[in-house]
Amino acid sequence: MTTRTKDATGLDALRPATHPARDAAGFRAIRAAMRQVEDADHMLRDAVRTARAAGDSWTVIGTALGTTRQAAFQRFSQDC
Repeated sequence: MTTRTKDATGLDALRPATHPARDAAGFRAIRAAMRQVEDADHMLRDAVRTARAAGDSWTVIGTALGTTRQAAFQRFSQDC
């Protein structure tokens, strides 16, 4: 008996007999959007690190983010 590892998407559980082929455009669009969100998060974290390295306060960073200095510090301080 062969043991298979489940893939994180759950797609390995689909069977052609019960799940006929469909256009995967929606799936691909979701994955592309998720990559963009991840890229934007990396860019934001880099920008905050750069601002901190330049001497900007958490108050300034929080204002730029539209939040409080405490919220900015809690979200990004481990990156700096």
